[in-house]
Amino acid sequence: MQNRDSYNKIEDFLSDESFQKWVKGNDDPLNWSEWTVENPYRAKLVEEARMWILAMATKETTLSNQETQKALQKVWKKIGRSNEKLPFRAIWHHKWFRTAAAVFVVGLATFFYYANLSSPQNTTITYQELVKSDLNGLIEQTNNSDKPQLITLSDASSVLLQPNSKLSYPKIFTGNERKVYLSGEGFFEISKDPNRAFYVYANETVTKVFGTSFRVIAYANQPNVEVLVRTGKVKVSSNQNIRNATLEEVMLLPNQAARFVRKEQLFEKILDITQDKPLLASTNTMEQLSFDFKDIPVHQIFKTLEQGYLITIDFPEEKLKECYLTTSLSDVPLPEKLKIICESLGNNSRYEMNGNYIKIISNGCK
Repeated sequence: MQNRDSYNKIEDFLSDESFQKWVKGNDDPLNWSEWTVENPYRAKLVEEARMWILAMATKETTLSNQETQKALQKVWKKIGRSNEKLPFRAIWHHKWFRTAAAVFVVGLATFFYYANLSSPQNTTITYQELVKSDLNGLIEQTNNSDKPQLITLSDASSVLLQPNSKLSYPKIFTGNERKVYLSGEGFFEISKDPNRAFYVYANETVTKVFGTSFRVIAYANQPNVEVLVRTGKVKVSSNQNIRNATLEEVMLLPNQAARFVRKEQLFEKILDITQDKPLLASTNTMEQLSFDFKDIPVHQIFKTLEQGYLITIDFPEEKLKECYLTTSLSDVPLPEKLKIICESLGNNSRYEMNGNYIKIISNGCK
């Protein structure tokens, strides 16, 4: 047998029976451990050869899926560090090497099989699946009426939920994220919070904002999901829990929209909503009204809010008939709009909100 001090190729170690026994942990009469550490180059060759022998040994061991994946990751990592090329033809004739190669191939097949099982299989996500995945405990609001329903969230954001639509949200937002789940259609006005992003999960899309107003149309039986921006900046992306999810993110500015084609999992960006007839037809009064007021009677401002949100505002018209206001309310949620108006009126003016009914309590303006 060749003297091991002259070993300079991996096949030299693979052909040595005493080396095989040492690797398998059976015996080490030749002190392979001490011999290995005497030379860094030698240690590298030993480690490479050891991996091949351990590959053969896996035939005799039943590993869990997790153990298999860890072992494969370790092998790939070590192979990536190797600069040696295996003397393939020379060692292929060894019976034990052919066995090891077969085990290695089966191991790879097993790895990819389980990896495929653990990867997302669906190209669609239902509203129920989205809600079920959230463990925070959610409130679900369903609009079974024939009119939009106003929902005020704990952060003072507001949602105008359309008929035949559902919204699930936490009673109180906690942590550094604000998440809600939509089925159907809703117009969102999000209170500004640069430290906590606001997410709307709807079918296979995720809309991310920090403070803006936009509409999401995401019915379960419709082929597309659409996001239309009224004010601010919005980012729309695919939910990464669906199979073959695109990594594309669409950034939208005012009067722009994104259409997500669910079957093809592709985004279409519309740079001008007015040039897209289907989208233009889907816009309602809210998107068309202006909430910038210059020296306008307060009672008229309330009428504009009623028209846009389809709500009822009860206010003392006689006391407010001489009150005028100049302000911009375009980029704030409805509660913030009402707060600004009441603070501008002064005299301890305030509002009370109960769903779609709002009562203004005021003794007139300053």
